Amino acid sequence: MGTGVMIGAGIFALTGQVAQFSGPAFPLAFLLAAVVSGFSAYTYIKMSNKYPSAGGIAMILQKAYGPTTIAAASALLMTMSMIINESLVARTFGAYTLQLFDVSKDSILVPVLAVGLIVFAFVINISGNKIIGSVSKVAAVLKVGGILIFAGAALWASGLSFEAASSATTNETGPAGFLAGVALAILAFKGFTTITNSGDEVKNPNKNVGRAIIWSLAICLVVYMAVALAVGSSLTLEEIVAAKDFSLAEASRPAFGDFGVAFTVIIAIIATASGLLASVFAVSRMLAMLTNMNLIPHKHFGMPGGIQKHTLVYTVVLAAFLAAFFDLGRIASLGAIYYLVMDIIIHYGVLRYLREDVGARASILVAAILFDLIALGAFLFIKATADPMIVVIAIGSMAAIFAFEALYLGRIRDKEAPDHAHSHS
Repeated sequence: MGTGVMIGAGIFALTGQVAQFSGPAFPLAFLLAAVVSGFSAYTYIKMSNKYPSAGGIAMILQKAYGPTTIAAASALLMTMSMIINESLVARTFGAYTLQLFDVSKDSILVPVLAVGLIVFAFVINISGNKIIGSVSKVAAVLKVGGILIFAGAALWASGLSFEAASSATTNETGPAGFLAGVALAILAFKGFTTITNSGDEVKNPNKNVGRAIIWSLAICLVVYMAVALAVGSSLTLEEIVAAKDFSLAEASRPAFGDFGVAFTVIIAIIATASGLLASVFAVSRMLAMLTNMNLIPHKHFGMPGGIQKHTLVYTVVLAAFLAAFFDLGRIASLGAIYYLVMDIIIHYGVLRYLREDVGARASILVAAILFDLIALGAFLFIKATADPMIVVIAIGSMAAIFAFEALYLGRIRDKEAPDHAHSHS
């Protein structure tokens, strides 16, 4: 499921977006993002090995910070990042599907198809966990195999010439732009965090959760590098940026024509649909866990069923709203900012409070924090220049999340205080 979430979101949605920031060196941006994600994974592996549970990130934050505003708000940031990722995947599904028809990439059908896929994911998720697991396994094999076939064929047809670099007439990006591309590419790997939510369902979780994280990152690195090189070998940098929402489909056109486009689109549909299924499942579980931990409020709104079914509804409604009204670039930017902030908070919490308990090395935790800070700083600098509104939205929404949690948890404590005093009287 972790591999499914990563490949469903990452390579189809972000190749063109990363190339726009990082220029002809965009394959290197994916490689460096994998290195940064590897350092980040160290924290999650150490925590999962010691405390495997369905709580995942929420469990890590609560153990580090207790039932505090910073723990609750950071968990919500991760949840929001995953929901943003779902809308990103859904929009990618719409953009790729329309490549089978003579329809403009700006067509209203893109958000319509995106919302339709989210509704489909809701129906499958409401049907039960076994269906999701079976679909994820089959889809993961199909899309990894299909993507590698695409990459190999595109590289062979191009004669291994890297058009994106050879066609670049100027240095399109500086160090800050390249690092901004790395920050966005990190989104393509962050799906490994969903594996931490499966600690109570995995055999021998103290070892196998960590192994699953390592293997999923390794598989995705191979796939991403193969695709980045294939796209860069088939298209010029200008062509990649022009087709950034569906760059893989466009990359198959020069060598294989309409057949190549159709093949790539079918793989994209499988990848995005299965990735969305796995992500919706993980997010609804995480929201249910936060509710059970009394870190977020919960209202039934007259709906039948348990808490996870309700959180499933909240997840798909919010993802559908974002998919309908935000474009891919802004969705990806918001998700990257949320995720990097949350990741820094987790690493610092483990470094400050749990390092000795879980046997983690301080040097690796510090390196993970520094890598995240550098990537986040460069990304905010570039976006503040090119699209300052998304930076304002990101900072404003994060402040609102922290303020909301401070208010909610304050009310919970005020309510519990008289009860606690009464129990001792």
